[in-house]
Amino acid sequence: MLKLNGVELGLQQFPNGETRINGDEILKQMADYNTLAWKYEEDGDLIKLMFVKSYLDDRRARCSLTIYYMPYSRMDRIEGTSAFTLKYTAALINSLNFESVTVIEPHSDVTLALLDRSIGKYPTIHLLEQVTAEIGFDPEQDYLFFPDAGAQKRYSKVRGYKELVGFKSRDFQTGEIKSLEIVGNTDRESFKVLIVDDLCSYGGTFMLSAEKLKEIGASHIYLLVGHCEKSIYKGKVLESDLIDKVFTTDTILDQAEHEKIHVYEIGGL
Repeated sequence: MLKLNGVELGLQQFPNGETRINGDEILKQMADYNTLAWKYEEDGDLIKLMFVKSYLDDRRARCSLTIYYMPYSRMDRIEGTSAFTLKYTAALINSLNFESVTVIEPHSDVTLALLDRSIGKYPTIHLLEQVTAEIGFDPEQDYLFFPDAGAQKRYSKVRGYKELVGFKSRDFQTGEIKSLEIVGNTDRESFKVLIVDDLCSYGGTFMLSAEKLKEIGASHIYLLVGHCEKSIYKGKVLESDLIDKVFTTDTILDQAEHEKIHVYEIGGL
């Protein structure tokens, strides 16, 4: 999905699958300075992004880009013979020469380092107050849980909460988690936990985290993620009693299709 200055472009395809660009539609929304918002749905969106930006360039229209979710952001390093696909994707976006690029909830600093003239915005931090109020979270008694050191660093600006951190070992090639341990001390036998991270796929990390948190005394466990993939409906998070509710944004999901999911509409911020 692409929005030009807040209006979704009705990009269509020719019978052979090629993208059809409606120049009249773009010209209707075009201004001297433009904002293009990109919500990734499939790799073909990269071609659409290139076509629309090139069309704007032909008319010398300045343009910035907002990326709802940066694709391939989990492939932010090389291990063994793995492909550095985040780097390749960033290079393609850089070649389009946007005035600036805003990434919503980047997975790591690597994304921002690879993208030219980029900044990150973190809606999860701003949603914390709303979510904690909804679940009756008491900062004096309850805990935030970050599944790994990367999540703890990503939300390091969060203050005023007790924290627990996970230490996990993962197979980079398969994504399988080999083990997870919890670092931090609890001073109560019964407490609520809000797991905070940037992305949920099938939810294996969060299920394992919830099991460990239950073992140390968590009575209720909730999940807040900036991005939630549709694959959550194929995982075990929603059918299990371990996690009471999932809170996320509309950067990937359009709407909730399960009573345990709450989707906040943030658009392109």
